[in-house]
Amino acid sequence: MGNDDAPQNVLERPLAAPADAATTAGSPAAPGVESTTSESATAHAAHGAGAAHEPHDPLAAQELMHHVQDAEYFHVPRVFSPQTDGRLYLPQWRASSEPILQIRTDFPPVDRSIAPLDLRLTKFMVLEVVGALLLLGLFIPLARRLRGGGPPRGRWTNLLEAMVLFIRNQVARPTIGAHDGDRFAPFLLTMFFFVLTCNLLGLVPWAGSPTAALGTTGALAVTTFLTVIVAGSVKLGPVGFWLAQVPHMEVHWSMAILVMPLIFGIEVLGLLIKHFVLAMRLLANMMAGHMVLAVLIAFISASASSLAFWGVMPASIFGSVALSLLELLVAFLQAYIFTFLSGLFIGMAVHPH
Repeated sequence: MGNDDAPQNVLERPLAAPADAATTAGSPAAPGVESTTSESATAHAAHGAGAAHEPHDPLAAQELMHHVQDAEYFHVPRVFSPQTDGRLYLPQWRASSEPILQIRTDFPPVDRSIAPLDLRLTKFMVLEVVGALLLLGLFIPLARRLRGGGPPRGRWTNLLEAMVLFIRNQVARPTIGAHDGDRFAPFLLTMFFFVLTCNLLGLVPWAGSPTAALGTTGALAVTTFLTVIVAGSVKLGPVGFWLAQVPHMEVHWSMAILVMPLIFGIEVLGLLIKHFVLAMRLLANMMAGHMVLAVLIAFISASASSLAFWGVMPASIFGSVALSLLELLVAFLQAYIFTFLSGLFIGMAVHPH
């Protein structure tokens, strides 16, 4: 494996031979071991100079996905990092990029969405930590103020309190019940604000939306699934929860022997599918919006060498601004839908009938 395997832009790999050879000649690293961040940046600077004269299609599918998917660097304007073609690489604590675990399903659309486990630091990881720190910085002072009995003061405090009350009164209590809803309100509030923050980070220039990755939405869906299992087992008992998956039917015992196992299998499969769809719904909606934005912006680069540029450029900018406003609505809407469905699944577990 060469020293410039760190970036994920597959379009650039066939062109990296000159940089790879120069880097390999001066690097003591053994095959299969990746160089440091500075060496990788130097190699890609040489690659960028060699690839400047190659044809470039900004509307290619892999090029568009490159701007939406997770990466080991932040893509910024070239003026901020001309040596690495606008890529700010993240420091890595693991030199080798060989995956520790690779999951294969033999279904290409799913396999392309499942990244290998290689313990590499990526921009989505950084953005998730940034989102969590933002939430801590907003809600810890709010919680201290409300715990002290003081009235909410300030625009941000009133806005956050209104959103908290909305999730509790319009999501948690209607889907789970008045008593149990208050118990699970902190969980639903955490889900709502974390998903919302990750969605909104996708509208920040040069950042990205962590919820456009299956690893993020899948982890959130697994968290909801485990909450459903634990909540149902605590409420009904470990055995009672699974027995409650089969609805009560007035049938003869001879028929029940045949029908009940079949229905139980269908209900368990449905429980798994519901949470899988919960992850895929959020992933598809967030990735689709960013893909459309990438296409609109790519039209500007695609028409840069023709007179159509002067008509395409303002149209693309106007369309991108309009779509960004729509994405702002989608960010709130998808956070609400994810939270509402999570509450609904929990309510079905603790109140099966």
